[in-house]
Amino acid sequence: MSNNNQPEITIKALFLGIILSMILAGANAYLGLFAGMTVSASIPAAVISMGVLSLFKKSNILENNIVQTAASAGESLAAGVIFTIPALVLMGYWETFDYLEVAKIAAIGGIIGVLFTVPLRRALIITANLKYPEGVATAEILKAGNAAKEDGKDDGTGGLTTIGITSLAGGLMKVCQQGFGMWSSEMAGATIISKSIFGLGTDLSPALISVGYIVGRNIGILVVGGGLISWFLAIPIYTAINGFEGNALDAAWDIWNSKIRYLGVGAMVVGGVWSLIKLFKPLIEGIKASIHTLKNQDSNKDIPLEERDMPINYVGLALIALLVPVFLLYLDIIGSVGLAALLAIVMMVFGFLFSAVAAYMAGVVGSSNNPVSGVTIATILFTSLFLLALLGTGSSVGAASAIMVGAVVCCAASIGGDNLQDLKSGHILGATPWKQQVMQIVGTLSAAIVLGLVLDILHTAYTIGSPNLSAPQATLMKSVADGVFDGNLPWTFVYIGGVIAIILILIDLRQESKGSDFRVPVLAVAVGIYLPITLTVPIFIGGMINHLGKKAGGSETSEKRGLLMSSGFITGEALIGILVAVPIFLSGQKDWWPQFSGFGLLGPLLFLGIIYWLFKAVSKK
Repeated sequence: MSNNNQPEITIKALFLGIILSMILAGANAYLGLFAGMTVSASIPAAVISMGVLSLFKKSNILENNIVQTAASAGESLAAGVIFTIPALVLMGYWETFDYLEVAKIAAIGGIIGVLFTVPLRRALIITANLKYPEGVATAEILKAGNAAKEDGKDDGTGGLTTIGITSLAGGLMKVCQQGFGMWSSEMAGATIISKSIFGLGTDLSPALISVGYIVGRNIGILVVGGGLISWFLAIPIYTAINGFEGNALDAAWDIWNSKIRYLGVGAMVVGGVWSLIKLFKPLIEGIKASIHTLKNQDSNKDIPLEERDMPINYVGLALIALLVPVFLLYLDIIGSVGLAALLAIVMMVFGFLFSAVAAYMAGVVGSSNNPVSGVTIATILFTSLFLLALLGTGSSVGAASAIMVGAVVCCAASIGGDNLQDLKSGHILGATPWKQQVMQIVGTLSAAIVLGLVLDILHTAYTIGSPNLSAPQATLMKSVADGVFDGNLPWTFVYIGGVIAIILILIDLRQESKGSDFRVPVLAVAVGIYLPITLTVPIFIGGMINHLGKKAGGSETSEKRGLLMSSGFITGEALIGILVAVPIFLSGQKDWWPQFSGFGLLGPLLFLGIIYWLFKAVSKK
């Protein structure tokens, strides 16, 4: 499909893309710190774009695509930032979030991610023809909205209304629970059977149900499966052998936090390496295709607009230029010119490899399921071991340096996966790749401006790392880096996690050979192992709503409605979570919001109501 006679980067599309990038970056930052998982914002961005641009006399499908490209870059960059940078505060290297440092890390890492994945577009989207589920879904939504607009049936605001209503519902639940303290955020319990503790619980969050709906049945089962490995297998075995002290539930949480979740670290590292092995061939093909294009520049004048990327020589020069700010970033921490230069090179190598992994994985399992945290943990672990060999155990900056390397790599990998997802949408719609790549950079820089402020607001109000905003990934990154230098990393659990990952890889290979549609991506299970069980259960429930809705006869329209409702629940809850924090941030009073107790049953009832509402909506024939 070719639409290349239509304008793409217009003034209104540029401004709307920047604004949405900032808003969705803030919303996803909150969601990731709270839930440990983030979701793709391409679909809600596309719907909002259609609704807003329909107010103008002239707008087209490629403008909508440009807007969602910039907006989804903000959401992806948020994941890269919140998975790593809070670790610097958690480990005490920073007392508060340094706004300029956060902006620099986010901007540098994000731009590197865009540049690294430019040569992969042709190999992964055209040659390998990976499915990129959110990219395809976004393109289909844009095409359907455009067709309806041309037929005079809908101006694109119908989807915007759905998002608005569910955003309001999710937001009201959040302000009642988080602001007014009307009910607890979760229900959990534990029981003792023959000296073994078994625990289970669920968070009462519509956003988590929505995450599950978006990622679907397969990933929902695997994520909760990882949680059950921790809570129904590992913790019972550990407590049967070693015993425990005090309350069963508290003891289970302590054991999971200090020991069991490191099974997830081992599984993540092995899964990240396995992803690299699988990616090697398409990676080489992409590089060869880009070099071939560069060598044949004279004949490239006949290449259609929808096949033109950023010139690879400009990409190479930009990456070389970015080595300078990366070097200065590390020099400021480590104080050694030679070591800072070495770290810059290490970051570029890991950045390239893992941006490619993220781009490939986004094509296979989608951006919402893309296990960027897995490759980041691998980066931080390898960098920590490398620095340990050079600096020894007495280094006061080794762990912080490893986190800084991981932060830039994580931002690059997050944007890398999103870039290819958006380019898949553009490929279907006939957009110009280099223009989308430019807008990815615009969206990255827009989000980088606001993320430092969002982190500061949330930390002041909730204290990142506390039960209210546990920041699961950042806590884990901090534990890995500190554990290597302090010598107290529970390696036994890391090794057992690696063995679990190998078993899961073998199971997935068998599923692949059988042609089964139920695959077992190892990194999805690893995410479930190190997320709290209270987060994996509602994600599983959401995945089953998706599956059972289809089984009950839900149509494509119902499925689209479910996506829009889920996007609304997530957006409303996340934005209200930030807004609840603003008066606390401005006043410095943690108890700014008046508290209303005695509504304990209301939370679970509303949670069940959200489940029923979503299921009814997606099962309509």
